[in-house]
Amino acid sequence: MSNNVVVLGSINVDTTYHVERFPQPGETISAVSKSSAPGGKGANQAVAAARSGAKTAFIGAVGSDKEGAYMREALENDNIDIHHITTDKLHGTGSAAITLDANGQNDIMVYGGANQAMTTDVLAGIDDILEGADFLISQFETPQEVTLEAFKQAKQHGVTTILNPAPAHKIIPELLHYTDVIAPNESECALLTGIEITDEDSMAKSADYFHEQGVKHLLITLGSKGVYYNTPAGQGLVPAFKVKAVDTTAAGDTFIGALSSQLQNDLSNVATALVYAQRASSLTVQQMGAMPSIPTNDEVEKALAEK
Repeated sequence: MSNNVVVLGSINVDTTYHVERFPQPGETISAVSKSSAPGGKGANQAVAAARSGAKTAFIGAVGSDKEGAYMREALENDNIDIHHITTDKLHGTGSAAITLDANGQNDIMVYGGANQAMTTDVLAGIDDILEGADFLISQFETPQEVTLEAFKQAKQHGVTTILNPAPAHKIIPELLHYTDVIAPNESECALLTGIEITDEDSMAKSADYFHEQGVKHLLITLGSKGVYYNTPAGQGLVPAFKVKAVDTTAAGDTFIGALSSQLQNDLSNVATALVYAQRASSLTVQQMGAMPSIPTNDEVEKALAEK
């Protein structure tokens, strides 16, 4: 199966500072090393979809700087259609400063730049990539107003929309009316619904909340506990693969992108697709960096065969 995926989202250059432990407030510590790599939630998700075999196109913005040229080239290297990446002459390319500790945990500071300055002007002429697309994915590192307009256009083309509400913000209510699948992690889900995720009952109540807002399908990523899904066809928990994480950066993005490469439009194969996406994500966390750690379809299939 080869899906056609469009991603609207952020493009960042990630700089990672490797430390033994996170600093306390007011404390200065030394980084063991520093590295840079292409990233951004949107770009990571597009690369994950492309490496898992999906025909992938990107909608976004970069600055007229060397980082922007670097990111265009990085996406093109994964055969992603970049014709709808615009150049913002007033704002720089987005960037992220990542602190990564010895246990593979991270914290991230993001400069939005061209990502946050994006307007609906970036959607000019996107009919050519929405026609025939299976999924349109967006996140919250770019303005919700742009996502809302893109989702409206997607629905006119019969495209299934996936919203990854990360980092979590208050959602424009109208956006949920055009969202088919919402995929938060457990903390994002609790922030958006006001329902603390403690067990399967609380997850089902969260699904009811989103159903009332017009979203048919809920996926909650639960880290090492797996993924909960709730769709009109049923609900369940798909367990995670147990691995030793060295860097959790891009784990969630790999999950979303890999999932979109495998899903049927009606989510009828959601349980099977979730196993694939979980396996892809488990491979990502065993490597350093965001985009460089995202696996290919061959690597995921090989790992699934080994179990």
